[in-house]
Amino acid sequence: MTAEGGRRHRVLVVEDEDNIAIALDYLMTREGYDHDRIANGADALARIRDTHPDLVLLDVMLPEVSGYEICQGVRQDPSLADVKILMMTARGSAIERRKGLALGADGFISKPFELKELRDEVRRLLVAEG
Repeated sequence: MTAEGGRRHRVLVVEDEDNIAIALDYLMTREGYDHDRIANGADALARIRDTHPDLVLLDVMLPEVSGYEICQGVRQDPSLADVKILMMTARGSAIERRKGLALGADGFISKPFELKELRDEVRRLLVAEG
C-alpha cells in the first residue's frame, strides 16, 4: 500500500508487549508498510513528531505515559493533524472506546484481535487519508 507520491505508508507501533509487537511486525511487513516500534509511552510523542507516520497503532496501557495521553498530545499538535490513530486495548469496554474516540482516535480495536480485523481497520484508515 502506498501513500501519495508513491512512497509506502509509514506505521508506528506503540506497544510494550513483545508477543503482540511481533504479530504486528509480521502483519505490517506482509502488508508492505514501512513500520517502526516503540515500547514505552514516555518516548512515543517525540518519535511521532520526528517520524510523522501515516498511522499510529497505539496501545492504551503503556509504561509511564498512557495511550490516551499520547493520543491527546498528538491531537493538540496542529502539525500532526493528518496522523491517524488506531487505539488497541485489552479492556475493550464501551467506556474505553468512547474515551479514545473523544480524545481524537480514528479507530479502536480490542485485544486479542484477529489479524484480519486489524488489517481491515488499518487499510480503512490509510485509504481514508488518500
